[in-house]
Amino acid sequence: MANVVRAALVQATWTGDTESMVAKHEEHAREAARQGAKIIGFQEVFNAPYFCQVQDPEHYSWAEPVPDGPTTRRMQELARETGMVIVVPVFEVEQSGFYYNTAAVIDSDGTFLGKYRKHHIPQVKGFWEKYYFKPGNVGWPVFETSVGKVGVYICYDRHFPEGWRQLGLNGAQLVYNPSATSRGLSAYLWQLEQPAAAVANEYFVAAINRVGQEPYGDNDFYGTSYFVDPRGQVVGEIASDKSEELVVRDLDFDLIDEVRQQWAFYRDRRPDAYEGLVQP
Repeated sequence: MANVVRAALVQATWTGDTESMVAKHEEHAREAARQGAKIIGFQEVFNAPYFCQVQDPEHYSWAEPVPDGPTTRRMQELARETGMVIVVPVFEVEQSGFYYNTAAVIDSDGTFLGKYRKHHIPQVKGFWEKYYFKPGNVGWPVFETSVGKVGVYICYDRHFPEGWRQLGLNGAQLVYNPSATSRGLSAYLWQLEQPAAAVANEYFVAAINRVGQEPYGDNDFYGTSYFVDPRGQVVGEIASDKSEELVVRDLDFDLIDEVRQQWAFYRDRRPDAYEGLVQP
């Protein structure tokens, strides 16, 4: 019997406040569950606007603890209600002065499994993230969920192949890549990088982008979220570039072993020859 996981993602427009944004995602999750999905992931800092278009201390107010903050607790309740694994990207405060771009991973019974903190932090026009976030310091966790082994890599991280590879070495079968990326040169990279990572590391990738324009800047988030398989082929259709959308797709995890036996990239790695890659 095929090992098929029905997976979902949400690309969403900003509603104007946290309460309505979280409520909207709860409804998307319930609809995904009605469609038979067993895992769902949301976009980068899903319960807030992409405030990193500006540098203003007022936006530290979006931060909350993980897992003891209100959004993570609410998502734990939602996971128990729907029976789905949920990947929950939020702005995390650990203690005063320690802020991270984080994703909580919650199992289908509501158990908090752990968190990933974004490693690579951009600081360019429209993406002033170093103003807000410290670099991640919890490594490259892969979470044993009810649907399989799930990893997270957040937005700007996707430009760095090392983390994709470490997630593969840690056993990931599916990696969620929640993002906030706008039109321009990155649209070309959006169609290139995640499929290439899926091929190089022989697992599934869920590429999630925001959609629409928001306060605090002129970034035009172009959606086009998708799932891609270990052969680099998009599973089903790519989502709209203009509208909010719930994407639900069937992922055949048996394809992972099939591709790894056929292409054998992990067998042919040469870590003994890669010392220079980690030299500063």
